[in-house]
Amino acid sequence: MRRRRLKLRAASKPRRAPPNQAFSKQQENVTRMSCSATSLSTDETRPVDRARIYVPLALVAAALVGCAGPASDLPALPSAPVGHYILGPGDTVRVITFDAEQLTGEFRVGDGGDISVPLLGNVHAAGMSTRQLGARLTAALVHTGMFKQPSVAVEVARYRPIFILGEVKKPGQYPFQPGMTVLTAVAIGGGFTYRAIKSAFSVVRIVSGRSIEGRAVRRTPLAPGDVITVYERHF
Repeated sequence: MRRRRLKLRAASKPRRAPPNQAFSKQQENVTRMSCSATSLSTDETRPVDRARIYVPLALVAAALVGCAGPASDLPALPSAPVGHYILGPGDTVRVITFDAEQLTGEFRVGDGGDISVPLLGNVHAAGMSTRQLGARLTAALVHTGMFKQPSVAVEVARYRPIFILGEVKKPGQYPFQPGMTVLTAVAIGGGFTYRAIKSAFSVVRIVSGRSIEGRAVRRTPLAPGDVITVYERHF
């Protein structure tokens, strides 16, 4: 009877796992918890990883678009006229008439292309060289009958200005000087801003009475009346 009671008590007690088996179960639970935490952290950081991928791709795409340049679709700028300078509206000429001080002075070519000269009135000057204008003034003086053999000399006193727009520190109108390039015009305008594109530019030029826009670089020679645009970069 006593043995039977001991057997019944042993059967009613819960069985304990061996020490090695209990340790392995604890390790398995810890592993499951770490795996769930890892998956959670991966899900949380996934948008960050995507952003790290997408942002560089967007920058590369923008750079590829920018490589074409804002002036890439423009034709090459016609070269500045070589030889005798051709007068145009905005130029100021100095007329020297020997033995006739009243006909000596500086005269500005107006928007219509004329200069206003005492005794002669309006004389058309646009589209002519200084030599041609001198010959026209001489003929006009002879025609008045007041001068038999007048001697007239004409020279450029001030060229018509250039205009620089866009990403320069001081955009505006500036006097033209022979030998100017796009880069010297930028320097006169205070230099580039920090957002300026410094390699390609737009220049609008009057050629044979027509306004033509063309692509220019830093060393492109300028002509009086040119309008230069310095573009803005967007990245």
